[in-house]
Amino acid sequence: MMINWNAYRRDLVSRIGEFGKLSPDTLKGYKTLSAAGESTGNLSPKIRELIALAVAVTSRCDGCITVHTDTALKHGATPDEISEALGVAVALNAGAAIVYSARVLDAVQARQEQGAR
Repeated sequence: MMINWNAYRRDLVSRIGEFGKLSPDTLKGYKTLSAAGESTGNLSPKIRELIALAVAVTSRCDGCITVHTDTALKHGATPDEISEALGVAVALNAGAAIVYSARVLDAVQARQEQGAR
């Protein structure tokens, strides 16, 4: 195992609790944002957690990975479902790199056009 995810999750939750005592409104706001989508009931908790895992990978958030892996499994996500969600994250990251490569080329062209004047 690369890291002890169980210990990391436990330590992270403890540290977030400490942060919540120092900045309760920030943590309250985060919890409100996190729960906002749940109120519609359009997505099952398992699907929400699979999306959260894909986003956790694209945003490179180890804390998000450990928390949402635990919750996804509790909601019945299988390793196959998790892997499929992660495949979407991989494809999106590659796609994002292509899109931002085009933006770089656009910036190069804009700079060259400005220099030509």
